[in-house]
Amino acid sequence: MSGLPNLTPALPEIFMACVAMALLMVGVFMKGEAKKVTRTVSYLATGAMVLALLLVTAFSTTAGTTFNGLFITGAFPAFAKVLILAASALTLLMSRDFFENANVTRFEYPILAVLATLGMMMMVSANDLIALYMGLELQSLSLYVMASIMRNDLRSTESGLKYFVLGALASGMLLYGSSLVYGFAGTTNFEVMAEMFAHEQDSVHGPSVGLIFGIVFVMVGLAFKVSAVPFHMWTPDVYEGAPTPVTAFFASAPKVAALSLFVFVMMGAFGDLAAQWQQIVIFISIASMALGAFAAVAQTNIKRLMAYSSIGNVGYMLIGLAVGGAVASGAETQQNGIESMLVYLSIYIIMTLGTFGCILAMKRGGDNVENINDLAGLSKSNPMMAAALAIFMFSMAGIPPLAGFFGKLYVFQSALEAGLVSLAVIGVLSSVVGCFYYIRLIKIMYFDDAEEDLDRQVGTEISMVVAAAAIVILAFFIYPGFITDSAAAAAAGLFAG
Repeated sequence: MSGLPNLTPALPEIFMACVAMALLMVGVFMKGEAKKVTRTVSYLATGAMVLALLLVTAFSTTAGTTFNGLFITGAFPAFAKVLILAASALTLLMSRDFFENANVTRFEYPILAVLATLGMMMMVSANDLIALYMGLELQSLSLYVMASIMRNDLRSTESGLKYFVLGALASGMLLYGSSLVYGFAGTTNFEVMAEMFAHEQDSVHGPSVGLIFGIVFVMVGLAFKVSAVPFHMWTPDVYEGAPTPVTAFFASAPKVAALSLFVFVMMGAFGDLAAQWQQIVIFISIASMALGAFAAVAQTNIKRLMAYSSIGNVGYMLIGLAVGGAVASGAETQQNGIESMLVYLSIYIIMTLGTFGCILAMKRGGDNVENINDLAGLSKSNPMMAAALAIFMFSMAGIPPLAGFFGKLYVFQSALEAGLVSLAVIGVLSSVVGCFYYIRLIKIMYFDDAEEDLDRQVGTEISMVVAAAAIVILAFFIYPGFITDSAAAAAAGLFAG
């Protein structure tokens, strides 16, 4: 009789699962008004995420496996988990004021955030197609409910329904692709697949057509989750319709999980079949950059603008994955590509959290506003918030010496090293177009006159997050090592594994 598996590598995930069940009991049995219960559960959930982050750094950074190879740990999953937990905790912290002002006092919201985060952590540690699907569905089901948490708001319920229908379609495609891969490979384990495909690539016939079809369907499911073109159609509507804190959550933590999973699956299980999938990654990267640049120009709602901005930014990040698939360039260049992608991802999450903090602070008469023209005169009514938003917009536009410039520089540099010159050129041109709508926001804040000023009062939690994000973006060039060193270690861990 075999003994119990070693549960230490999965300690952060087990802790988060226990926290979710405990908070559910707290919410049900705690006495007092609904607002007080929700606030207590929210703070406990945020604290639990911070504790889980500490557990990840203590137990999950060294390479290890458990549950018969279904679950792995190492530098790469740990890097992703730290970003996921930090982003989840900060968005949960920022959401309290919004829901209290909207009289949406549901203690289930922070519990759903904990469950979604648990699903993301399981995704990035998945070493098997079955484990991958379990984590993905736990995350997705929680996000569907979070998008429609404001049941009396038509836009919120509509966004939840759209996300559910399109998400179910993407999950079906991923599952179909997984079944094809299993059918032609005879295994669902990523390590076994990698060994098998290394031999297949060297054989005379190469990989079978059915296997390639399976990989394409898996890529379709993952591309949907990262909202890459042409599987982006849900993003603008869901970003606009969902409550702003939920949109901030969508734009940060799940992006980290899905992109990390994309990298891990393609570079791990299918790494030796890069010749079959690299062209697909290059196509969706170019399409995402182009659509993100041009479609955002006409937007009047700031959340829709951020949706198209996120699509464009995913395109830039996928350049790093395309470089990772450039086998002919050598392992060092491939590793640099993944490292540049992780650096860009980290900077993007910081910029996004700061920007959504500013959007949450946009209120008039106590009500949240989302129109871009509502930013007019913000430099006079709230100069500190206007300065912070200007920093984030300049950084997203890639203006030196802000962090966003270095993120793009690393990605384009890695593309040039791998000989993907046209991809780097298209990226630079898309970035130039993107400058227009980022700088337009700054022009509206500083040079347009407001018909009615926005509220000056901003929540303490939001102010703290925005200030911290602005400082990191400004000071990145002084000490970039705190992100680049971790990204380098994570990329090295991926290739070592």
